[in-house]
Amino acid sequence: MDDTYRRGPLLLLAGRANRPLAAEIGEIIGESPDAATIKQFADGEIFARIDRNARGRDVYIVQTTSAPADNIMELLLLMDAARRASAARVTAVIPYFGYGRQDRKDQPRVAIGAKLVANLIVAAGADRVISIDFHQHQIQGFFDIPVDHLYAAPVITRYFRNLGLENLVVVAPDVGSAKMARGYGKRLGASFAIIDKRRTEANTSEVLNVVGDVEGRNCLLVDDMVDTAGTLANAVVALKERGAKTVYAAATHAVFSEPAVERLSASPLEEMVVTNTIAIPKEKQFSNLRILSVADLLAKAIDHVHSNESVSELFEMLPDD
Repeated sequence: MDDTYRRGPLLLLAGRANRPLAAEIGEIIGESPDAATIKQFADGEIFARIDRNARGRDVYIVQTTSAPADNIMELLLLMDAARRASAARVTAVIPYFGYGRQDRKDQPRVAIGAKLVANLIVAAGADRVISIDFHQHQIQGFFDIPVDHLYAAPVITRYFRNLGLENLVVVAPDVGSAKMARGYGKRLGASFAIIDKRRTEANTSEVLNVVGDVEGRNCLLVDDMVDTAGTLANAVVALKERGAKTVYAAATHAVFSEPAVERLSASPLEEMVVTNTIAIPKEKQFSNLRILSVADLLAKAIDHVHSNESVSELFEMLPDD
């Protein structure tokens, strides 16, 4: 690649939230992410130091902001350290943007957490953000800096195309994921169905109806995240009760709060496909879980941003093999 348009040498850093993904990205772009020291004092306070020269460099900090909130603090401290070390540009690479579900004031006296976290990231010194599958697209507008919003769909659809499932129906588990499901259906040449559900309280829902023909067909449920898996597990049962031949599920972010693993393991699910935007510990992995890597997608995004090339090309450029 032509180096004419690069913004000085690239420096890759990583917080502790998802070091395996950061290491994969580093292998692809030829830069080790092990250039920072992060530790905690006895009282839990976080210390962050960049161990290489950052002056005039194009700094990329890989850090997922899933729970605990210390992950957000690590990202803020690393960005502040880079800015104070005279970095030319600081890009926050956030595979999973936590607090994305708190994107509006839908009841009295609640915080808009997504906007608050966006403000903190900008205030800490970020010049740009790269992320994958925000919970709501309008979160891009919460940042007063450029945002490259990537999609895991090319990675996931490539996997399902290779499975060669016939008579496929892509199913939205709720109205909020209908647009995403239609996009998957178009990419896979599949028909579309939607689950009509009622949410009785946070993390609790019940299926009322399935809109669309699923009898005798292979079904693929898609969503941006799986948290407690209540909605997903109920949807799988509803599809099987209505005659679905097999039911697969795919989600970008595997939050897997309790009792998600128990619910997914017990459900008649053929396979649960997720990406590694969030590090999944061994105790949360189960037999029919498939983890796909987004390292190549993020590495290409970093390279394109560093070279001032178009990032939108990445939405469809991943190979099918």
